[in-house]
Amino acid sequence: MKPLYLVDGSAYLFRAYHALPPLTRSDGLPVSAVRGFTAMILRLQESQHEAELVVIFDAPGPTFRHQIYPDYKANRDAPPEDLIPQFPLVREATRALGLPCIEAPGYEADDLIATYTRLARTTGREVVIVSSDKDLMQLVGPGVTMLDPIKQARMDEAAVYDKFGVAPSKVVEVQALAGDASDNVPGVPGIGVKTAAQLLSEYGDLDSLLAKAEQIKQPKRRQNLIDFAEQARLSRRLVQLDAAVPDLPALTSLETRRDDATLAAFLHKMEFRQLRGRLGLEAPTDSPSTLAPPAEIRADYQLIDRLEQLDALIAEARAAHRLALDVETTSLDAQQAEIVGIALAVTPGQAFYLPLSHVFGQQLDSAAVFARLAPLLSASSVLKIGHNLKYDLSVLRRAGLEVKPYDDTLLLSFVLDGGKFNHGLDELARRHFGQNLISFKEVAGSGKNQLTFDQVPLEAARDYAAEDADYSLRLWQLLKPRLAREGLTRVYERIERPMPALVSEMEQAGIRIDGARLARMSQDFAVQIHALEREIHALAGEAFTIGSPKQLGEILFGKMGLTARKKSGKTGAYSTDSEVLEELAAEGQDLPAKVLEWRTLAKLKSTYSDALQTQINPRTGRVHTSFVLTGAQTGRLSSTDPNVQNIPVRTEVGAAIREAFIAEPGHKLISADYSQIELRLTAHMAEEAALRQAFHDGIDIHALTASQVFGVPIAGMDPLVRRQAKAINFGIIYGISAFGLARNLRIPRAEAAAFIEAYFKRFPGIRHYMEAAKTQGREQGYVETLFGRRIHLPGFTDKKPSVRSFAERQAINAPIQGTAADIIKRAMARLPAQLADLPATMLLQVHDELIFEVADAAVEEASARIKAVMEAACAPVVTLSVPLVVDVGQGENWRAAH
Repeated sequence: MKPLYLVDGSAYLFRAYHALPPLTRSDGLPVSAVRGFTAMILRLQESQHEAELVVIFDAPGPTFRHQIYPDYKANRDAPPEDLIPQFPLVREATRALGLPCIEAPGYEADDLIATYTRLARTTGREVVIVSSDKDLMQLVGPGVTMLDPIKQARMDEAAVYDKFGVAPSKVVEVQALAGDASDNVPGVPGIGVKTAAQLLSEYGDLDSLLAKAEQIKQPKRRQNLIDFAEQARLSRRLVQLDAAVPDLPALTSLETRRDDATLAAFLHKMEFRQLRGRLGLEAPTDSPSTLAPPAEIRADYQLIDRLEQLDALIAEARAAHRLALDVETTSLDAQQAEIVGIALAVTPGQAFYLPLSHVFGQQLDSAAVFARLAPLLSASSVLKIGHNLKYDLSVLRRAGLEVKPYDDTLLLSFVLDGGKFNHGLDELARRHFGQNLISFKEVAGSGKNQLTFDQVPLEAARDYAAEDADYSLRLWQLLKPRLAREGLTRVYERIERPMPALVSEMEQAGIRIDGARLARMSQDFAVQIHALEREIHALAGEAFTIGSPKQLGEILFGKMGLTARKKSGKTGAYSTDSEVLEELAAEGQDLPAKVLEWRTLAKLKSTYSDALQTQINPRTGRVHTSFVLTGAQTGRLSSTDPNVQNIPVRTEVGAAIREAFIAEPGHKLISADYSQIELRLTAHMAEEAALRQAFHDGIDIHALTASQVFGVPIAGMDPLVRRQAKAINFGIIYGISAFGLARNLRIPRAEAAAFIEAYFKRFPGIRHYMEAAKTQGREQGYVETLFGRRIHLPGFTDKKPSVRSFAERQAINAPIQGTAADIIKRAMARLPAQLADLPATMLLQVHDELIFEVADAAVEEASARIKAVMEAACAPVVTLSVPLVVDVGQGENWRAAH
């Protein structure tokens, strides 16, 4: 009889996933784990050609162990989203390789392996378990060994004894005592593997040990064994493999039956060209490549008015493993919008519109449509495609529909061409296809006569919506293959792709606002603004409209005779922008200083204390800001309605506004903020040893800079000197000039230039970094973050010196700011899984800060987990030479937590 090799397929799959970088098929389907799995099985087949291989998988769903102990494996993270659609594909790969593919509902792969091991040994057949899982080591014995597929190392009874200190037959009892954190098996507190082995050696077995627990000399160990005896027995039941799984295929039926044509077709479909070439298999002649979109596609857009038509389209999408979609609604506000219709496309050039709630024409029943679409939209084997999907995900989730996995062509374009042009669907259709898409104005009108979409006639709605779904699909076919060719797959898959769903959930959660506090604040602002207006009019000697730049300019530069700094290029009027007023105020002019104060209060009143009251959702009592995923070319998020990122940080008024952002009763807000992340990244990228060491030692970086540049001791340093150093530190990473620094510090330009020169002399690595960044930007047209994000800077080729100079400043700062953006996005993507078992919700991202709402009882645990995830967000891709530090605070409101 041939040796029986029982392969732990699920372990193979996860190992392949974590060992390989992200890889997608040309149609966007993730396949990196499938490729790794297939290659590993092929190697095993080739090295063990005399053996019979059987691949065994964990079946989806709970097992009998969950009935025994509901918290079994409760600490396991959910599978990565891009791995889920690969689960059925590895089973398909197994069958294409001609191997038996076995799983059983209610049981784990380990139980099936135990059952087949028992059956094989009853006939004297040799068994090799291909896995490194310690749970399977209890099966090792005469005629049964284990093979680690990576190390290619065999494990026999002696090797098991070396690892556990007991024979394989006692491994279960060691695990029952020591527990298993990875599977959430509790064990007995305070007892590890080594201690468990010693106790079993002394007392013989678990039952004898527990019966004689009172004889244990160590008081704490004795008490734990008495108190947790039942927990140890429970743990034994959890780790003991079931070797009698019913209704499995007979051993005699498990044979390798590989067919080269079937394998070639599978490898071709997966686009594993190297594997197919290595095996000498030709591509099937009737399987055209999907790498490139058709050169010219005619549009065929249809209405679906019968559910049978929808059923046929759903079947087509499942067969194609993809579906482009676009949702039409009554509003741009995702929290208020109602679904009017949905456009779907499977094949470029052909799209369908499902009318659901138009005022005129025949409509489909929404409930029936949603019931049919729900399994498809959440099916792991069907990739959903859309443009700016964050909005669609929010609207569909409110209707009870979850969409996963997905690709967003907005983010594909942003990752590939960030900084080059706008990434709206209209712009991309013109740029890539020469097509002017139907505008909303064309179908709905404009101004006060503009229709809501439910009033748009069906034919016009069909063409407008179907065209968006169609061109989303065409764009995806064009852009997705570029990721791998241009080395940007990891940036998209691991940083940008999780954002739409994540940010949609944050927007839907919203944050509670204290409307009464805001109302009082608005009243206080109104009183202060009125008092300032009286002061300003008194200083001017007359009443005028303070908000009018023209009237203010006439007062300052006409009546008062102050020296004008610049004029507006459009009107020729005197400029009264903030820069001009700040210069005048620095010269001791009271009126400009009062106008600046008036502008600040007026903006805070109108933008926040007044506007926030109107933006409170009456249904939730919360404000639901909207995050823009592509608002900054560095990758940073921005926000609108309201813009929570522009609330002043260091002013008392800004802090007062933050007090109005409050937690629900019984909850706290947690603020987790990266400390000086851009300066830390600068020290790392510039390889500046002194700064790196300062961050490792926890030294005040601004005080250190002041000490090095100005030659003053850190102890007893004048706060003004430290502030000057702080301005230099932040100014340098933004490419500040001597003129700019002089203006910021209110010092002569020559003095500012001397400060900058002294800084570079003390920290030469900074200058080297800046010059290298400018050179890269000039030669390549883009700069890169530490994670490989490209930020294109077309300004280097501009005719205007001012534009080229701005591009140079961008080249210096963009890699730093972009890396900071990448880091916080990586942290955001990991946090939901880490907080899934806690009553904790991520609400806001504001620059380098994340805000959470957490139930009081979970605040300490959530804070620790958040800090750990954020500080480890670079791993394993980037290893920083400086520590990332996250400051975590908590309170009843945002100000208290900050």
